[in-house]
Amino acid sequence: MNTSPRLLVIGRSGQVAQALAERAALRGVPLLALGRETLDLASFSGLPEAALAFQPTAVINAAAFTAVDKAEESREEAFAINAHGAGRLAEAVRALSVPFLHLSTDYVYDGSKAAPYVETDPTGPLGVYGTSKLSGEDAVIAAHPQALVFRTAWVYSPFGGNFVKTMLRLAATRDRLTVVDDQIGSPTSAFDIADALLGVARSIGYEGMKGRAGIYHLAGGGETSWCGFARAIFKASAALGGPSLEVEPITTAQYPTPARRPANSRLDCSKLEDAFSLTLPPWQDSLKPIVERLVSEAVADA
Repeated sequence: MNTSPRLLVIGRSGQVAQALAERAALRGVPLLALGRETLDLASFSGLPEAALAFQPTAVINAAAFTAVDKAEESREEAFAINAHGAGRLAEAVRALSVPFLHLSTDYVYDGSKAAPYVETDPTGPLGVYGTSKLSGEDAVIAAHPQALVFRTAWVYSPFGGNFVKTMLRLAATRDRLTVVDDQIGSPTSAFDIADALLGVARSIGYEGMKGRAGIYHLAGGGETSWCGFARAIFKASAALGGPSLEVEPITTAQYPTPARRPANSRLDCSKLEDAFSLTLPPWQDSLKPIVERLVSEAVADA
């Protein structure tokens, strides 16, 4: 199957949702994104008429409670959106008999494995956010057995709040910065995620999901630490005449947070490549155009 999809995206202001809207517009793919004011997963009771009238060929859930530290004190809200709401949404999409693509996270793992995680590895989230997302995966698959769940990691983009934007903002006011160097993962561009999801939505119909339903890892190629990521951001920025500063490595113990983070967030994406012939670019390659865009926007706004 290789038809033009009509995408219903749940979530409108998040990084992946905005990247999807931009990429879909470039490709001429009809897309309807529903924000929280129209569809709130915390109180989801059914798809609105506008969504049904749109007649989507696939539904992507890019909405989530993503404030990792805040989730520790907002457990009920995190579970309402990430678990219960996601499950009810999957049930509604199943009734439409169209593919359901759901985004999850590396935080479902405890980070103790010495190698990249594969989809069949035991889970063990360290905090409320990861626990709520894992519960959401279970709810989605139970409600829509043909659903596709994509675990991603360290997402960044020109949109919303993320590590890249934070680093560039801090570089404008500081001379040096300390960044954790003992947590390792694969930075992932929201545009790369969007491109992959668009590719999946284009290539697979509801019947075609039956042999490929389940959980997949979807992350940028390669790996680094948060410290290494920060240094790459500043190197790319400096080459463009943008802000840069010196980065000093520290340990997780030196930077305590309300929620514990996995020390290892590396995701093996071989299953995705085998099933859909998709491989995300090296994270360094995807970082450069986003830094360039952010630096250019900062200059334009100055």
